[in-house]
Amino acid sequence: MTWLELADGVHARRYEHLDQTLGLVVGAERCLVIDTGGDEVHGAAFAAEVREITALPWTVVLTHAHFDHHFGTAAFLPCPVWAHERCRDALVREGESDRAEWVRRLAGKPEAERLAAARLVLPDHLLTDSVQLDLGGRTVELVHPGVAHTDHDVAVHVPDAGVLFAGDLVEQGAPPSIGPDAHPAHWPSALDRLLALRPATIVPGHGDPVGPDFVAAQRDELSRS
Repeated sequence: MTWLELADGVHARRYEHLDQTLGLVVGAERCLVIDTGGDEVHGAAFAAEVREITALPWTVVLTHAHFDHHFGTAAFLPCPVWAHERCRDALVREGESDRAEWVRRLAGKPEAERLAAARLVLPDHLLTDSVQLDLGGRTVELVHPGVAHTDHDVAVHVPDAGVLFAGDLVEQGAPPSIGPDAHPAHWPSALDRLLALRPATIVPGHGDPVGPDFVAAQRDELSRS
């Protein structure tokens, strides 16, 4: 586990488990936490790690509804929790079945017991296409670039830093995860919308930060699949 400082007040936190990457953007008045981990123990550890950097009040954004990105949210409450409107729908519809499936997959590991005990928290602030959040002296944009990894992916653009947190729209160290809820035919156009924001650094949901050339190559690979 380690913090990566990508720009002033813009950080990524790397974890060995699932090669996951969570994010933090700090403004003058508040901070934005990007995804919360796969259970409340992970979430509480991440919250404590955020407090090593800033004591400012936080807002949470969930990039999508897969278990490893949101089951740590209870550790951050009370706070606003942003997500795409269809992310909330997916959590209501599939959150418990997704939990059960991953408890089964992780059987015998400590993560299974922790996931089974985690509280499912629904987002209370919803977006459809995009929304801007004022962190105090810094504005970030939450962007839904279209259906891709899911039908409700949200990326976090930090324009003054040239950083984009892409969730699982981008994956480094492994091919993109094309699950049953993915839309691979539309994924390349979603990546084009992100690249049009001209970020210098893109933070994947899993793996190390990459540059736009990496994302363009992944887009081309998806186009051929």
